[in-house]
Amino acid sequence: MIPEERRDGPGAGEESTRLQAADSVRKGGDPLAQMQRGRLQSRRARVHQQISKELRMRAGAENLYRATSNTRVRETVALELSYVNSSLQLLKEELEELDCGGDTDGPGSGGIAVPLIPLGLKETQELDWSTALRELISGHFGEDGTTYEAEIRELSNLRQAMRTPSRSEAGLELLMSYYNQLCLLDARFVSPARGLGLLFHWYDSLTGVPAQQRSLAFEKGSVLFNIGALHTQIGARQDRTCPGGASCAAEAFQRAAGAFSLLREKFSQAPSPDMSPASLCVLEQLMTAQAQECVFEGLSLPAPAAPHDCLAQLRLAQEAAQVAAEYEQVRRAMAQPPVRDYVPFAWTTLVMVKAEHFRALAHFHMATALCGGPVAAEAELLVREQEVFLEPLDRPEPQRPALALPQEPEERRKLGKAHLRRAILGQEAALRLHAVGRALRRLDPLQAVLAQALRRSLAKYSELDLEDDFFEAPEAPDIPPKTYQRPEVRAPSFSQVKVADIFHRLGPLSVFSAKNRWRLVGPVHVTRGEGGFGFTLRGDSPVLIAAVIPGGHAAAAGLQEGDYIVSVGGQPCRWWKHAEVVARLKGVGEEGVSLQVATLLPSAEPPSTGDRRPALRGLLRNQERGWESAPTRGSPRPLLGWSRKAKRGKTGARLSPAPQP
Repeated sequence: MIPEERRDGPGAGEESTRLQAADSVRKGGDPLAQMQRGRLQSRRARVHQQISKELRMRAGAENLYRATSNTRVRETVALELSYVNSSLQLLKEELEELDCGGDTDGPGSGGIAVPLIPLGLKETQELDWSTALRELISGHFGEDGTTYEAEIRELSNLRQAMRTPSRSEAGLELLMSYYNQLCLLDARFVSPARGLGLLFHWYDSLTGVPAQQRSLAFEKGSVLFNIGALHTQIGARQDRTCPGGASCAAEAFQRAAGAFSLLREKFSQAPSPDMSPASLCVLEQLMTAQAQECVFEGLSLPAPAAPHDCLAQLRLAQEAAQVAAEYEQVRRAMAQPPVRDYVPFAWTTLVMVKAEHFRALAHFHMATALCGGPVAAEAELLVREQEVFLEPLDRPEPQRPALALPQEPEERRKLGKAHLRRAILGQEAALRLHAVGRALRRLDPLQAVLAQALRRSLAKYSELDLEDDFFEAPEAPDIPPKTYQRPEVRAPSFSQVKVADIFHRLGPLSVFSAKNRWRLVGPVHVTRGEGGFGFTLRGDSPVLIAAVIPGGHAAAAGLQEGDYIVSVGGQPCRWWKHAEVVARLKGVGEEGVSLQVATLLPSAEPPSTGDRRPALRGLLRNQERGWESAPTRGSPRPLLGWSRKAKRGKTGARLSPAPQP
């Protein structure tokens, strides 16, 4: 055997590297990909450690906040909690981007866009449903609460999952599913006289201060707040440099405004500042303004043809002025107490920057309309100006400004130059405001947008500036705001998320809820006579005994008018239709059948099982208004309190005896 010659030349190292890379590919893939995955895991571990540290700091500050009664100490701790809350939101946002493999669909992925304001989610502590629900099921519904462990565990898992929803449509669907389940829980387990007895803990989204309340409505309101906040995060992540992204972002902020509007209308006496009426009003205005900004961005995307279309430039000027007016209104609302005490300073600064920026953009587009079109199009421009520019939105007829564009090219150039001067001054003011409250980010797209707008205005101004311009420039008038696509506030589409009642085994909500009291009677054995069983049935789910024939077999067994049949022959039938119960009874022989019934009781008497007690016939007339017919079809209304629509029940039918053999 001839030994293989060993290679020690210059190419030996390269050969060894190639062999190691090939061996690495055979064992586990690309080494560069492995290195990137390792770095990603290290960043995730670092972020998780920082989150754990912030959570420990928040727990300590929360204990001090609750233990002390000193006002100054509580203010200091509240300030610290706001800092911790901001850090947690930034860290969780970074972790979400790492889990998604980078912010590929975020803003600016296809170009530079003005950053938007997303709202952080409210955080909550873990909650143990088991004890309260088991006791309520055993005490009020008269059933063994331990047999509902699977349902309680399903509810707990759903709540645990909704604490960290993904920033996507799947996350929204998860939050809405939990909200719909809370509506069903409210209808079944909560009454004006009693609640669940659980203490719900939530943290304020703006300040991080903890709040707690023994009310299921607080849980529902907090989830509804998170639905609106998640819409803002989804909207802020859209790529608004394309028409589809701008449209999706506008719709997301419209949905967010609808959620906050619904919460403000249906929730009162909020224990946390972020859910107070004043805060919700400001948030609704802010989301509407951001939706209006997305509309403007969508209209300004066809940039190549815009400079040569005077009508398009006039409309863009009005749309930009409308966005500036919306942000100016938000700025004034944020400056009012008590909102100004807990709104983040970065929000206030960004709103002021945007108001200046879009006001300057309005003047820039106006100058482009004046100076961009050919001279031969002056007459057409004036006609269009009368149709478009002189009808600002929401202004009474006497207050409409009578603006008239000059007809001479030189006069139009001078007026355009005056508008450009105001645009430059506004963009410089926006840059100064931005420098005061710069976000602590390595990449700052807002500064790039502002600087680019300023350079564009300066370039346009240099084109219009002539060497022999010694005249006094006119003062450019304000541009009246107007929009042709005002965003509408849209409530969350809860009806599109179908859920099955987790506790549907307890029976239809129309009868078996904490708002009603009943008594389970039986099993009672009823035999068939020549005239049948001696009672008449009516309605669906559950089936009602509408009448009992005196002296019949049903009366002898103790059945009375108004009883609800809940079991036939040992088989639960609370969700059975009228035809199903009738068919089952017709198939019974002369030996009879065992029935279990439920009788509604006065509100002062607790439900239980046992012998016959008189029924409260006044409450039994509810059957005339109909009942829910299936546990999986009905979806709750998207309100904190609601009433179910009534459906006419089926008319009863006398049961006839089975044919004699």
